[in-house]
Amino acid sequence: MRINEEIRVREIRLVGNDSQQLGVVPIKEGLRIAVEQGLDLVEVAPQAKPPVCRIMDYGKHKYEQSKRDRDARKKQKVINIKELKLRPKIEEHDFQVKVKNAQRFLLDGDKVKVTMMFRGREISHSELGRSLSLKLFKTLEDQAIMEKEPKIEGRNMIMVLAPKNQEQPKGG
Repeated sequence: MRINEEIRVREIRLVGNDSQQLGVVPIKEGLRIAVEQGLDLVEVAPQAKPPVCRIMDYGKHKYEQSKRDRDARKKQKVINIKELKLRPKIEEHDFQVKVKNAQRFLLDGDKVKVTMMFRGREISHSELGRSLSLKLFKTLEDQAIMEKEPKIEGRNMIMVLAPKNQEQPKGG
C-alpha cells in the first residue's frame, strides 16, 4: 500500500475516515484534508480508475492487520504425519503395539503413514502385506479414514490414514 506522498496520480476517489464518500478530488486536496485531520492518505484500490484512497491512521491500520494475521495463525492446526513401520511377518503382540501407537497418533490429530517394508523375496508375497495393512485399518476404522490405499512403492507398501474427527481446513 502506498501512503501520502508516495501516491503518484493526478486525481483520486477519496473516502473519509468515517467511510463517507468525498468524491473525486486532486491528490493535493486529499493530502491537505488528511493532514488537517492528523491522519494519513492511504491508497486502498490502486487498480481502480481513478485510484481509491482512504483517510486513516496508517500505523493503527498496520497494527490491527498484524493482530488479525497473528490470530489467524493461532487458529491454524498443524497436521503432522507420523510413520509406522511394519513387516509382513510381524507377531500379533507387536502388531497390537503398532495399533496402539496409531490410535495415539490419530487422537492427537496427526495423520499416520503405514509403511510395510519387504525384504528380499517377501515382495513376491505383497498380498500378505496388503491384507495386514487392511487389517490395521479395520481395527482403526472408527477413528480413521483411509486417505491413501495401500500401494507398492519400491520395496515398501504405503498407506495413509487420517483422523476421522479432523476439521476440514477453511479457505481464506
